Amino acid sequence: MKAFQFLFVISLLLFSCEEGPEGSTKPKARGSIGEIVLAIDSTKWAGPVGDELRAIFQEDLPGMLRSEAQFKVHRVDPRAMTRMLKIYTNLVYVTTFDDKKGGSQVINSQFTAESKAKAAADPNLYSLRMEDEFAQGQEVLYLFGNTEEQLITNLRKHKGQVQNLFEMRERNRLGKALFARKNAEAQSEARKNLGIEITPPISYQLAKVAPNFLWLRQPSPTERRPDISVFYYVTDYTQEEQTFPENILALRDSLAKTHIFEDPEDPTSFVTSEKQIPPAFRNLVINDNFTVEIRGTWKTNNLSMGGTYLGYLMIDEKKGKLYYMEGFVYFPNEIHRDALREIQTILLNTNVSWSENQGT
Repeated sequence: MKAFQFLFVISLLLFSCEEGPEGSTKPKARGSIGEIVLAIDSTKWAGPVGDELRAIFQEDLPGMLRSEAQFKVHRVDPRAMTRMLKIYTNLVYVTTFDDKKGGSQVINSQFTAESKAKAAADPNLYSLRMEDEFAQGQEVLYLFGNTEEQLITNLRKHKGQVQNLFEMRERNRLGKALFARKNAEAQSEARKNLGIEITPPISYQLAKVAPNFLWLRQPSPTERRPDISVFYYVTDYTQEEQTFPENILALRDSLAKTHIFEDPEDPTSFVTSEKQIPPAFRNLVINDNFTVEIRGTWKTNNLSMGGTYLGYLMIDEKKGKLYYMEGFVYFPNEIHRDALREIQTILLNTNVSWSENQGT
């Protein structure tokens, strides 16, 4: 079965007309990165279905200083969906066909009897993805079931897929803005010094260049803009033990102690991992390269600063190289979720298999 059951051809669903006369253009979708409007009856939201939806869209990010949800969710009763709300970039409708309450009935009225019959015949059918339904650049996802029990089963089964749908979409949206203008100097340094291709936004400036190491930093953080740094390192890959969590953490702390000073005038001040909040590790495969993701918190050894970080240890077995890349945030008493998504977008756009014969 495919990752998403994009189950019905458009003819199976009957939606109210939103486009206006033929040839007219839809408005551009609105909404900040990571923001989702969730249309669901208030009673259903307060019950078991709501619990599953919160576990999907408001799950805590791992390794954080404090609780921060993966997405910013605005729950709206379907009866209160105005035209302005309908043009949000990320819009999710949730219902079950056995629900007679007013909010669910508003959503259910958009489904034909034929489509409901097909859903009744196949309990695995639970979702429909629609692009640009009410606005340009919009993602609309319908999540449904014949009963609450059936919907809950499917939400649990496909939790990661639903999360990934919106996470990848939001990184793509963010990347269009971040990579519109690149720092060519930093890009060149990464090629020469590390043998990798990076896409540093123009706002990230070179903070330090050393053999096999590169540190970039946004030079002008403000009260509304976090202090974000990213750094890259390459070494030889010689044994599997280098990918073990304890060794990744040791490598991370070694690099930070050597290169990342709180005060460049005082080399005794350096960045280290916060051990009281255990970091979270996750194994991935990115562009055919075995990768370990690490999320955790950092502090300076003199305890004057602290924040969160997101790193990737990536293995290129063909080249016999190990790459460690990380971004860390300093933004006291503020939400770090958006900064970490920016870091993730930058780091995951790294090509460690780049070679000079590829050109620029």
